[in-house]
Parts: sequence; structure tokens; C-alpha cells
Amino acid sequence: MRADRLISAVLLMQSRGRVTAAELAAELEVSVATARRDLEALSTAGIPVYPQPGRGGGWSLVGGARTDLSGLSAAEARALFLLAGPVAESEAAKAALRKLVRALPGPFRAEAEAAAGATMIDPPRWGERDKVRPELVDRLQAAVIARRKVRLTYSNAKRERSERLVDPWGLVDKDEVWYLVAGTERGRRTFRVDRIVRAEPTDEPAARPDDFTLAAAWDEVVGEVERRRSRTWATVLVESRFVPVLRDQFGRHCEVVAEEAGRSRVRLAAPTPLDVARHLAGWGALIEALEPEPVRAELARIGAELAARYG
Repeated sequence: MRADRLISAVLLMQSRGRVTAAELAAELEVSVATARRDLEALSTAGIPVYPQPGRGGGWSLVGGARTDLSGLSAAEARALFLLAGPVAESEAAKAALRKLVRALPGPFRAEAEAAAGATMIDPPRWGERDKVRPELVDRLQAAVIARRKVRLTYSNAKRERSERLVDPWGLVDKDEVWYLVAGTERGRRTFRVDRIVRAEPTDEPAARPDDFTLAAAWDEVVGEVERRRSRTWATVLVESRFVPVLRDQFGRHCEVVAEEAGRSRVRLAAPTPLDVARHLAGWGALIEALEPEPVRAELARIGAELAARYG
């Protein structure tokens, strides 16, 4: 959640008393699904936000409408700033946080400022370079909000370029890699933003299914990708103390199925037998691959190549 949206949502509810997800989406220029997720995130973080179902319902802050934040308790103000502080990247978001601090009752301000600076997010792993937000993200976000078609020049994994006219439906930041979810003449497609060579918004209105939500569409994308990533399963034996390292390598595609005298029987998955073998080759004799035979054959081949070169 963007800090500036979070703050705007709270202040909007303070001033109006009650707001629907659709009203919040129109005010913040985001999709209704995004507005609903923002409201749910506020509630999860401990902000006193609650929904009222039915006709005339919406989302409200406990205690009703206010023009300031005096209705927040110390714990609620702390929760708000712990959530907002680490994600306030832009100058506009930081300025909004400063204004929000000034809107708090005096006794809460020092603790709120401390909470905002108590946590930071450093996404790159050790040894990785900082990941830069692609310049095209802002342009694509504007097209999604304005519901305008975009003409893309896209380079696929084989570096083959193609041009297509798409209906932009939403953007997803997955582990610092941005994806565009869009409608095409062949149905829904997902494009890596870092492979988009050029994106030119048009004046042509974009179509979007009435029942579309970005969260649901992305869940389907993740399911499809994970199925492709787990086409080959292998069973290995390894000392139990090394299982956390395997989990770091294979993520959700690492499953301990049995413990045997200090050793674990583990199932691992990757797209192909070669992919599994490449991950395991560096372990040497620390891991014994039990099955399937294609993975064992790839390990033998890799071992023979290394022995021939370095033996």
C-alpha cells in the first residue's frame, strides 16, 4: 500500500464519516479492488476502520466523522505510522506524513514520528544491486486509471520483438519485478515491464471485464506460473540440518516427507530435470538423488563434464 493513499483514505473517512470503496477509488484514482484492499489493510494494521454492509453502507472510522485525527488512540496512531513510514518513498508521501503528524493530538506526535522512522525496507538481498522502479510504471499506471489502450513494443524471453495494442488492467510489483496485466485479442496476458521496449498510451478507451479484480487475476497468474515451475519433482536424501538451505533454494517447491536418523527425505520441484539437477549439482555428495531417473542422469552428465574439465 502506498503511504499517500493510506493517509488520504484515513483523512477522507475522517471528513465524510463514511465512504464506499467506489468513492475512495474515484477520489484516489485507483481501481475499486485496490481501494478495498487498502481499507482492509488499514483494518488489519489496527486502524479503527470497519465496514457496514447493505444499501447505504460503506467504511467508517469508529467514533464517526472528524476533521482531525483526535479519535485515534496512541496504539492506533502508532499502528498507522508503523505501516505508513517504511513505504513513504516519494516527497509527496513524506509531506503527507508530516501533515498527518501535525493533525495528531500533541501527546501522540513524538511517538508517531518515532514509529514512522522505526522501520525501513531494504528489498535487495545480500550481494544484490538495488532494484530501480522502471520508468514505464508511472505511464502504465496512468493508462490503467484513465482506461486507455496502450500500444506496446515487447521483447520476449528470446528477445523477439512484437507490437500489440492492449487494454491495461493493472500493475503488480512481485519481489521488485513489475508486471502489467492486460487484455489482448487472445485474452488476458501478463507482460514483464522490464521487457517492454516502448509503451504509448492512445486515446482509444480500454475495455475491462465488469467482474475483473486485479487480486483475483494475479492469483490465477501465480497459480499458472507455479504449475509451470513444478513440472518435474525429485526425491532426495539430505542431512536434516541442510533442509532450510534447500527451502531457500526451492521455496514452496520443497517438501519434507520423512525423517530418517538425522536425514530428511525431501521432494523438490523445478520446470525440467535439468533445472533440478543444476540446483543440486553444487551440493556434491551432500545430497543423494533417489528419483526420478532423468534427474539422476542429468546429475551424472554434469558430474562427468566437470570431471573431464577439472579432473
